[in-house]
Amino acid sequence: MTVAITGSEGFIGTHLQKKLASESVDVIRIDFKLGYDLCNWDAVKSIPKFDVLVHFAGKSYVPDSYKDPRQFYEVNIQGTLNALELCRMHSARMVFTSSYVYGQPDYLPIDEKHPLKPFNPYAQSKIIGEQLCESYHRDFNTDVVVVRPFNIFGHGQREDFLIPKIINQALSGKVELFDPKPRRDFIYINDVMDAYYKIIKLDKNTFDVINLGSGVSYPVEEIANTIVNLFPDKISISYNNEQRANEVKDTIADISHAKNLLNWEPKYNLRSGLADYIKKILS
Repeated sequence: MTVAITGSEGFIGTHLQKKLASESVDVIRIDFKLGYDLCNWDAVKSIPKFDVLVHFAGKSYVPDSYKDPRQFYEVNIQGTLNALELCRMHSARMVFTSSYVYGQPDYLPIDEKHPLKPFNPYAQSKIIGEQLCESYHRDFNTDVVVVRPFNIFGHGQREDFLIPKIINQALSGKVELFDPKPRRDFIYINDVMDAYYKIIKLDKNTFDVINLGSGVSYPVEEIANTIVNLFPDKISISYNNEQRANEVKDTIADISHAKNLLNWEPKYNLRSGLADYIKKILS
């Protein structure tokens, strides 16, 4: 089996490379850093044949989606279209990495049938990507699995995400945050990779949507306390209680579909995932 990974040099892509290498799976790396512009069809149309394409490439930093929405949509939508066309050409499975696209939830836990309510240009670009995936399955019988991860964390994640931000502040001895109350469903990168591997190995032609999460939500305050308690030195934590506009108060993934379809469930809880993450940083 050969698996192509777009965004192969990013946070999730590098972890998937390692996972597939450990399973003796051949990998084709597709990344802007390697000279592949996924938005340029001429630059990618000659990529060798593969069996599965896992699509991570694209812009994901939400504040940037407000600063330059045209570029955000262009990169995310055109890149997804070209990835789908490669899959159509090679009769390959497309594993499309979407995101949290549910907005303020109508109910908890959130299953895959929850209404989609994009609340920023990034989420809107992901929903358009999902619609393209569904169209390619309908019109060309392309095998597609849409993955909707909730909040992933792990070694190598950018420092502007909550958990690496807290860890970096903890290393300096003082943690300063905004609102301690919002709750999020965090899932450790190792569990995410186990799920992706099972998705890659699925033995059926399908269009499917799968939530990935832990099935548990944690407030920012508990996350911060758990992190500082994993360090030997005393670390202060303070909050200014500033609330973001349109803040989502709570998210919990219903992961029953992933459990049933993939015979998968998370092995790490919040504390064990954070302990493993911090151990890697300190080693």
